Amino acid sequence: MSIHPQILAAISGAIAAYMADEEAGQMAAAGVAAAPGPPLNLWALAGRQEAMQLRLLMQRRSLR
Repeated sequence: MSIHPQILAAISGAIAAYMADEEAGQMAAAGVAAAPGPPLNLWALAGRQEAMQLRLLMQRRSLR
């Protein structure tokens, strides 16, 4: 079975366009991720972690 040259050209073009679109998307995502954000609030992070651990402990105790 042979693939017609026009179909092969359409497939190749579609693959090239898809790859170019993916590369552009990755470059845009990398540019957004490289932007500096607000400083990390360690007190808030520790409080959230403690609340999650307490919730997990209460769930485990309720299942006894």
